[in-house]
Amino acid sequence: MARRILSVLALLAAFAVQASAQVSVDLRFQKTSFLAGEPIPVTVSLTNLSGADLTFAGSVRKPWIDFIVNSTRGVPLSPLGKPAFGAVKIPAGKTVAKSVDLTELYAFSEIGNFSVYSIVRLPNQTTGGYQSKRHLFTITTAKPYWSQVVGVPGKTGRSNEFRLVQFTAGRKNQLYAQVADAKTGRILRTHHLGEVLMLKKPTVAVDSSLNMHILYLITPTFWGHARISPDGSFIGRDLYKPGATDPGLARLEDGTIKAVGGVPYDPKAEAEAREKNRKASDRPDFIYE
Repeated sequence: MARRILSVLALLAAFAVQASAQVSVDLRFQKTSFLAGEPIPVTVSLTNLSGADLTFAGSVRKPWIDFIVNSTRGVPLSPLGKPAFGAVKIPAGKTVAKSVDLTELYAFSEIGNFSVYSIVRLPNQTTGGYQSKRHLFTITTAKPYWSQVVGVPGKTGRSNEFRLVQFTAGRKNQLYAQVADAKTGRILRTHHLGEVLMLKKPTVAVDSSLNMHILYLITPTFWGHARISPDGSFIGRDLYKPGATDPGLARLEDGTIKAVGGVPYDPKAEAEAREKNRKASDRPDFIYE
């Protein structure tokens, strides 16, 4: 009897601690429509309303934060694993935000509609926890604007397909570069290149190293030159302004591809130049002869 009473008291004490430690959990998306293979970042914000500092910590077996993803049919997706998120201490009255890519936690092998919510738990919470609202998002596909099958260097018999996809999100056209397995069609990587103006169609070329080059109009005065490797890695992107002519892609004798006809744009250098000019104009008149 005494042991039972102690057990009940322990449960009541744990409940009292959990009830007093109030935590607000907010989950947000930057957008809710994604192309297959694209990262799906979500941000979870935790606000400590308990009146005392709180520390969230866990392990691989018992993480302090979980993401529950269900298909439209209500079927829960099986996680790839349970990563051990690092410990987080939240002072009383403060908010801490953590961003997570859901594609690192779940294998989204199908397109369709999904829902997700997050649960956070304090170290003494083995069940329950603090739950965010449920949010809906969609994974879809789009017809490629351009495609090309290439081999994968170093992997005999392996071939991938480059795809350039135009996708309308809201009222703005978005451009994506995809790499898919040429045999199975499985999308390996999707890179969001940003907004695109289709007043001038994007130009695409494959160089002698089998890298994909995309030249596209971002705004009326800016062009982007993005490069993707045959295994799907994002190599980089450069910005150009129109010069004597608009930028274009040119193939050199060694098979490399280069952007020509435009003026390279360095945002950092231009900001420094503006700051330098501003400081010069701020000098008093008596300095000048």
